[in-house]
Amino acid sequence: MVSPSYSIHHIAVIGAGAWGTALACLLAEQGLAVRLWAHEPDVVDAIRSTGENTFYLSGISLPASIDVTNELAESVCRMDALVLAIPSHAMRTLLEQLRSFLPNPLPLIIATKGIEEDSLCLMSQVVESVLSSSWDPFVTVLSGPSFALEVSLNKPTTILLAGENTDLVSSLQQVLLTPSFRVYTSHDLVGAQIGGALKNVMAIASGIVDGLALGFNARAALITRGLAEMIRLGAAMGAETSTLYGLSGMGDLVLTCTGSLSRNYTVGLKLGQGRSLAHILEETKTIAEGIRTTRAVVGLANRYHVEMPIVGSVSDVLFHGHNPSQLVHNLMTRTAKRETEGTPL
Repeated sequence: MVSPSYSIHHIAVIGAGAWGTALACLLAEQGLAVRLWAHEPDVVDAIRSTGENTFYLSGISLPASIDVTNELAESVCRMDALVLAIPSHAMRTLLEQLRSFLPNPLPLIIATKGIEEDSLCLMSQVVESVLSSSWDPFVTVLSGPSFALEVSLNKPTTILLAGENTDLVSSLQQVLLTPSFRVYTSHDLVGAQIGGALKNVMAIASGIVDGLALGFNARAALITRGLAEMIRLGAAMGAETSTLYGLSGMGDLVLTCTGSLSRNYTVGLKLGQGRSLAHILEETKTIAEGIRTTRAVVGLANRYHVEMPIVGSVSDVLFHGHNPSQLVHNLMTRTAKRETEGTPL
């Protein structure tokens, strides 16, 4: 096991999207030697030439100390810890590429919020399947209400770091803590990941509600019943209900269902306004994790025999050509029942 005094001086952030870039800035400002890996050479060139990630976090000056590269072997060489901030659908392939460069387990922070489509694996399970169970004591998950832009602007943010190795989680908590970035801890890896993934699906639904101009009442109902679905699935998968009432569940759900900076909310908003998913995806270069996650959650709901009508309705709109207004009608005309019937909420 990792000792409480485990020290981290050099850290690699794998993924230079908005979130990975914001985390790299935060860690560099803490005095750590940060190496940021970007998949696209153009992103590396932009950061080196302008001091900004003009592709994904434009307008934010990056600390000059950040070493940016698109060479995977170089990115993890002589590192004390790793942060994974890549899209969930790329996680397995990237870990397979990294595996030969990682002979020994290192403290690992998973900052990706999603579920693998085909296997229905959580990101921690993908790590275990690719890198082996010897990495289990080193795996942590960072989740919670945290728009990258606001974190990079040092606006007050609270977030959850979850992991089964209490000593490691405590050490990483101290690494991440700043006066504007408050980190709480938990041992509930499953709950942290279920909340972080499902809130993106619910954000699409919330955007649809707003795109249809259905009002605040409808959005409040959507968020509340969305939380009920998150708790039902989480309980079936072994998550603690208290985790989903916290930052990585309710906190992130409220943020992404109401904040205009949410990519998933924006996708739903445009769907509600009558745009097609194909056209929406054509005009954006950022990834809305909720689209892929919807497929995965439908699969998990079937596997665990959990009723998730909001998720099912979002899936119908995204992949089966259903009109967004029909989504709301279907949800509102379901069989009447008690609020707490068959669910922890």
